[in-house]
Amino acid sequence: MEEQNKATRFTELNLSPELIEGIESFGFENATPVQEKVIPEAIKGSDILACAQTGTGKTAAFLIPLVEKYLKKPDHTIKCIILVPTRELAIQIEQNLTGLLYFTDLACCAIYGGQDSGDFSQQKQAITSGTDFIIATPGRLIAHINLGYMNFSKVDTFVLDEADRMLDMGFIEDILKIHNNIPKSGVQHMMFSATMAVNIRKLANNLMKEPVQINLAIAKPAAGINQQAYMVFDEHKIELLLHLIQGMEVKNMIVFVALKTEVDKLYGRLSRKGIAVESIHSGKLQTERNEALRLFKSGQLKVLIATDILSRGIDIDELSHVVNFNIPDDPADYVHRIGRTARAGKSGAAISFINEADQFKWQNIEQLIENSIEKMLTPPEIGPSPEYNPQKFGRNKRGGFNKGKGGNKNFKKPFNKNKSGSSNSGSHSPKRS
Repeated sequence: MEEQNKATRFTELNLSPELIEGIESFGFENATPVQEKVIPEAIKGSDILACAQTGTGKTAAFLIPLVEKYLKKPDHTIKCIILVPTRELAIQIEQNLTGLLYFTDLACCAIYGGQDSGDFSQQKQAITSGTDFIIATPGRLIAHINLGYMNFSKVDTFVLDEADRMLDMGFIEDILKIHNNIPKSGVQHMMFSATMAVNIRKLANNLMKEPVQINLAIAKPAAGINQQAYMVFDEHKIELLLHLIQGMEVKNMIVFVALKTEVDKLYGRLSRKGIAVESIHSGKLQTERNEALRLFKSGQLKVLIATDILSRGIDIDELSHVVNFNIPDDPADYVHRIGRTARAGKSGAAISFINEADQFKWQNIEQLIENSIEKMLTPPEIGPSPEYNPQKFGRNKRGGFNKGKGGNKNFKKPFNKNKSGSSNSGSHSPKRS
């Protein structure tokens, strides 16, 4: 039994020495379960439909076999298209791929939109000067395609990452338009998703031929996440957040907020309290968003406030805390948000603020993750707590929400101290000396 459960080392996967060097530069030795299953099938050229929770190593699962594949074809023509839903994820994948390519002669380029001047021409230059991998958001890639200089005649791999998110965002027509520009035969398809909804299977049936299906731990938070919930009225949320930041051992924290205006309001309150904080939302320039993420990753910020733009595909080393300032509408988004912590086997805490109107959403989340999370009261010095009663405060018959205030004496009182274990953008140039 012990031998069967032994993790597979990357050195056992018959990968090229220069790729192993790139993998080892990240400090990785053993493949995760999704990597163990995907990499051999991808190297064989199989179409792959993979479903696994966030934080399980899906990105490396498709990047590693692709690098191995193209080490035999280093001619700097576009051979692989990787489509992603957000510019942050495009940048993240480009950075990871750049590290894997460090000891090779292969090149990659990220294509994404934004308000920054000069980006489009820089992307065009990277495309026309020669690159092997394109990592792109659909809308910006179509803009380049429409200008006529994209040569997809040598494309033989088409990857959709976070496919469920792309379909939720309405990218289906863009995906099909891009797919119509690549060769009709001889193309390997790989699709990765955290959920396996009907529309995902429908798209897979449209694009793929007898894909190998890989399913691992669908829609379940990682075991290392300490999930907590507080009953709190909206008017007390900011004070509760400040109370938790000041009373817990917080190494770094992402706070997910529903609206851009609320992000800006919360940023103002925290910064006036002297907390090292920044914010990210779609109303900011890409350069501003990149800088905020850089400062947070480097440890110069304690708190990063963001909309769901950061809920998928962003790796933060040893993130200690995630806070759901607002409960997401889609239960699967809860899994993605809290999946920013406790990655790669580490531990962390996920704290959710539940008001009256969000109780119906929270009930759906608990049903999805098959776990009832302990609910604590707002500290009395901050204010009263709403009663947790999804039937009373859930959706009413007219589709709205019932209102009400009240306490619940059966909830656990909040703790004062929580010790939570925490457990380059740009195109890649050829081999460096």
